[in-house]
Amino acid sequence: MKNLSYDELIKFHGHSCPGLAIGYQAVKLAYKYGFNKSEDEEVVAIVENNSCSVDAIQYFFSCTFGKGNLIFNDYGKQVFTIIKRNSKDAIRISLKPINREKLTREEFFSYIMNSDPEKIFNVKRFKVSEDELPKPARIHNSVICENCHEPVMETKIRLLNSRKLCIPCFEKLML
Repeated sequence: MKNLSYDELIKFHGHSCPGLAIGYQAVKLAYKYGFNKSEDEEVVAIVENNSCSVDAIQYFFSCTFGKGNLIFNDYGKQVFTIIKRNSKDAIRISLKPINREKLTREEFFSYIMNSDPEKIFNVKRFKVSEDELPKPARIHNSVICENCHEPVMETKIRLLNSRKLCIPCFEKLML
């Protein structure tokens, strides 16, 4: 298995915490199942939370919003789906329920870091179809919002009385 240094991950993230440990263990499990770092956009990660755990996914899989291979679904779940574009192989890793009521933060961190990832996560392997596979990143033209005069991606423009508006201006004017 490739060097998955927790110390290097801490340098990237800024501190060690239970959330980072969860992401780190999820990455270790994905690597065990043959999912490895992306050189460009070959690997796609779909994450279901915006916690510290996602930094491990970004760091070890080279998935970013800018490259279009990091997709965020705001479901509040410690769930990570990793997809290989070329083979359409996918793995869904979800944290099993853990009773944290009697655990301190340090005990919870220790439990996560010292557990076999297979014991703390559910794993589902599957194939994605071509239409389920997120499209590679595209560069879109910018259009100037007719209210705030800031450039906005053309696919995000909203029309109000034939005026081209960015989403924040559209929402303010709709109130």
